[in-house]
Amino acid sequence: MVSNERTPLIHTVIIAPPRQRYAHSTLRRFCTILLTAALIVTTILFLLPVVWSRGRDDGGGWAEFLPWASPIPHKSWPLSQGLSYQELQEVLLTTPKEEKAKEWSRYYTAGPHLAGKNLSQAIWTRDKWQEFGINARLVSYDVYLNYPVGHRLALLEKKSISEQRNSGGDEETLPAVDYTVKYECSLEEDVLQEDETTGLKDRIPTFHGYSANGNVTAPFVFVNYGTFEDYDDLVKANISLKGKIAVAKYGNNFRALKVQRAEQLGMVGTIMYSDPGDDGDITEAKGHEPYPEGPARNPSSVQRGSTEYLNIAPGDPTTPGYPSIPGVSRQDPSPFMPSIPSLPISYQDALPILKALNGHGPKASDFNQYWQDGGLGYKGVEYNIGPSPSEIVLNLINQQEYVTTPIWDVIGIINGTLPDEAIILGNHRDAWIAGGAGDPNSGSAALNEVIRSFGVALKRGWKPLRSIVFASWDGEEYGLLGSTEFVEEYLPWIGKSAVAYLNVDIAYQGPYFKAAASPLLKKAIYAATSLVPSINQTIPGQTVRDVWEGNVPTLGSGSDYTGFQHAAGVPSIDFGFAQGFGRRPQAPVYHYHSNYDSFAWMESFGDPGWHYHVAVTKVWALLAAALVESPVLTLNTTDYALGLSSYLSVLRRKASESPDKSIRALSFRDISQSIGSLLDVTSALDARAAILAASVDESVPWWKWWRKVRLYYEIQEVNQKYKYFERKFLYAEGLDGRPFYKHTIFAPDYWRGYGGVRLPGLTESVRKVDLAGVERWSKIVKEKIDAATEFLK
Repeated sequence: MVSNERTPLIHTVIIAPPRQRYAHSTLRRFCTILLTAALIVTTILFLLPVVWSRGRDDGGGWAEFLPWASPIPHKSWPLSQGLSYQELQEVLLTTPKEEKAKEWSRYYTAGPHLAGKNLSQAIWTRDKWQEFGINARLVSYDVYLNYPVGHRLALLEKKSISEQRNSGGDEETLPAVDYTVKYECSLEEDVLQEDETTGLKDRIPTFHGYSANGNVTAPFVFVNYGTFEDYDDLVKANISLKGKIAVAKYGNNFRALKVQRAEQLGMVGTIMYSDPGDDGDITEAKGHEPYPEGPARNPSSVQRGSTEYLNIAPGDPTTPGYPSIPGVSRQDPSPFMPSIPSLPISYQDALPILKALNGHGPKASDFNQYWQDGGLGYKGVEYNIGPSPSEIVLNLINQQEYVTTPIWDVIGIINGTLPDEAIILGNHRDAWIAGGAGDPNSGSAALNEVIRSFGVALKRGWKPLRSIVFASWDGEEYGLLGSTEFVEEYLPWIGKSAVAYLNVDIAYQGPYFKAAASPLLKKAIYAATSLVPSINQTIPGQTVRDVWEGNVPTLGSGSDYTGFQHAAGVPSIDFGFAQGFGRRPQAPVYHYHSNYDSFAWMESFGDPGWHYHVAVTKVWALLAAALVESPVLTLNTTDYALGLSSYLSVLRRKASESPDKSIRALSFRDISQSIGSLLDVTSALDARAAILAASVDESVPWWKWWRKVRLYYEIQEVNQKYKYFERKFLYAEGLDGRPFYKHTIFAPDYWRGYGGVRLPGLTESVRKVDLAGVERWSKIVKEKIDAATEFLK
C-alpha cells in the first residue's frame, strides 16, 4: 500500500546484518584499550618522580627520573664497572709482589734524595706511574729551606792567661781566655763495609732542618727529653738555664719543641742525641751486638730532622697560609723557626759531654719517674743535671745556607665516574739521608705497588666509581712542605671533593701494625686489615686485624696528613708496621733518620723477605678500594660521637686537677648535652646507611628503573653527609696563636708535636688556667657540635 496523507507512516524495513563501518574493528578496540592504559601508566610514572623529588636539596629535579635520563654514574651501578668488586679485591690481593717492593726500595735508597735535590727521582716516579697506566705529572713549589755548610761541637776547658796590651803608650795586663779541647765531636756516622750507602762520597752531613746559624760557647745542662715538663722540673729545682746549652735526649716530643722551650728560657743552643735507654732490651748493655753485627743501635748513629715549629704551622715558613708558587710575596720566617742553633749528635759523641757533668748538680734519679730512663750508666754516665762547672764549656757552631728552591710533588690520578668524590693516597719521597729504606721509602715502595695493582685492574676493564689521586710528596722531612703547599693551593677542590686521605709514611720499621686516624675511618681500617693475612701469625690463617690490638688514636702531626686533617677537615689515616715498644718479641733497633736506615739494614734486620711491605700494600689498596667502590661510603659517624664523649671525659679530668678553683668547678654540661644530641643523629645516619647498603644487593627489575634512581639519590644524600661531616668542625679563625690549625676537635699537641690533642682550644685554655679562654672555646665547640648535628638531621 502506498503511503499518503490519510494513511499511517508505514515503512517496510528489510532486516539484514549491518554493514561494518571499519575493517578489523576488534583489533582496533584492543589497541585503543592498550594505548589508553599505557597513557594512564605513563602519567602515573611521570607524576611519581615529581612527588619523590620534592624535598631534595641536591639541586636535582623530577626530570632525572625519566626513563631516558641517566643520573646514575654508569649502567651497572650499584655494581662495580668493568670488574666485580670481588674481582677487584682479588687483583689487589694477588698483584703485589715482594720482588717488586724490593726493586722499588733498592732504587729509592741508592743515593741522596734530600728535598729540592731529587728531581731525577721525581721524574722516574712519574714515568713509572705512567708505565703502570696512571695519568701522572709533576707539581712544583718554590720553598724556603736550608742545606748544611759546616758544623762543630767541642768540649772545651777554659784556661786563663795574661795578655799584654799597649794603650796610649802604657802597657796593661788583661786576663784572656784560652781553651783546651777535651773532646772534639766527630758529628759523623761510621762508614760500614757491610752497608755501601754509608760510605757514599755525597752522603748528607748531620744537621737540623730550619736550624739557626750560630757560634756559641757556654756551659751546658742535661735537660732529659727537653719536654715542657722537663724544663719546668729544672726551673722548680732552681737549675740555672739562662745562657746555657741544653743537652737533650731524643724522644717524647718533637725535636723542634726541645729547642723552642730552651730558647724561651734564655738558653743559647741545643744538642740532641739518641739514648740507648730508649731501645728497650735490644742494647749493648744487655748483650746485643750493635749494627751491623747485631740488632742493637750503632753507637755513631745520628738522628737528623727538622726544627721547624710544626706546633704552630707546617709548610713553607715564608708563605704561611698560601701556596709557595712563583711570584708570591714572602713573609719573615722567624715566627716558625728557632733563633738559637742546634745540632744532632750520636750517643758516642754525647758520652764525654755527659761524663763531664758527673758530680755537678743533682742527678736525674733525684727527679720524678720520667727522668729515670738513661741507658749509658754502664759507660760511666751518672746523669747529673749540671750546669757544668764554669771552666767546662761547649763550643757549638752551626752553619746553614738558606735558599728558595723548587721541590717536586708527583701527582697521579685515575678519574672516576662521580665528578666530585675523590680518595687521596700519599707518601713522601724525600729523606734526610742516602737511604731511607724505612722512612720514607718503605712507604714509597708500597705506593708503587698499590698503583701497579690498580693499573692491572684498569687493564682488565675496571673503571672506578670515585676518583683516586696518588701523591709522592717532596719536602716532608723539612716541614710537610709538598703536601701543605698542595693543600693550600687546591683547598677549594679538596673541600668540595676529598672524601678521605690515606697516608703511609713508614710502611715498615718493625713487625707490629699501628694506625692513627679520624674516628670516621676506624671501622674502615678494621675491615681492610681483616682481609690481609698476617706476616707474624701465631695461629694459622690469622689476619693483620687478628694480631693487632686495634687501638686507633687520633692524629697529631709529623706527616703529610696534617694539612688534610687539621686544616681542610678531610678524614685522614696514617698506618704501617712499627717497632711496638714494650711488645714482645722486641724488634731490632730502627735507626731513625740515620745513615743506617738503609737498604742493607732492611734486607738484614728489618723486612728481609719484604713481606711486610707487601702486607701494607694490600691493606692500603683494599682500604682505598672500599672507599672508592662502595656505593655507600664506608665511614662511621657514631664512632666520632662516641669519641667526642670520651674526649670530654678526659678534659673534665684535667680540669678537676687544675690548681685553679674556677677551672675545677667547670662541668661542661652544655657540651655534653650537645654530644648526646649528636650521638642520636649519628646513630640514625649510620643505621640509614646500613639499610641502604643492604638495598644495594637487592635486584631491581628493569621496568622499575625509577627505584634504582631513587636509591642512587638516597645514597648520595647519605654520602654527602659523610663527606662534609668532618668539615663542620672547622673554625675559620683557627686555634689561638696558630691559625693554620682550624679543627676544633683535633690538633697536634702544642708541647708534644707528634702526639695529638683532643678539643685543643679547650684543653690548652685549661692548661693555661685561662677561664676566659675556656668560656670562649666552650661556646665555639658547642656551636660546632650543634652545627654538625643539624647538618645530619
